[in-house]
Amino acid sequence: MHKGFLIWATIFGMLGVILGAFGAHKLYDLATTEAMKNTLERAYKTGVNYQFLHAFALIAVALLYAYFPGSLTQWAGRCFITGVILFSGSLYLLTLKGFGKIDFPSIIGILTPIGGVFFIAGWLCLLLAVIKK
Repeated sequence: MHKGFLIWATIFGMLGVILGAFGAHKLYDLATTEAMKNTLERAYKTGVNYQFLHAFALIAVALLYAYFPGSLTQWAGRCFITGVILFSGSLYLLTLKGFGKIDFPSIIGILTPIGGVFFIAGWLCLLLAVIKK
């Protein structure tokens, strides 16, 4: 078992609940235009969903580490952590920017697909770790 990945998974899971509730209640109440509501429906909820999915993926990686120890399994977990931070984090920031609450450079949008690549790399590393054994 890999304790560090379990810690990250529980943090991401807890924050997913908090951010999901914040989006469903507070952000939705702040949405004054149809465009804001669309941003909330699409970008923010996507960020929360992917964060939750990869919190569970991290739990799986942590548990699978006992059966598939090695650098590939470790890299799978690291890629999932990086993916959540870049993918979901950038979607949260872009949502806040769309609401006019925080001003970030538009370049932050490039972090979303980079985070997606980290998700893919994490799944690939996990696949290779299983095949290698």
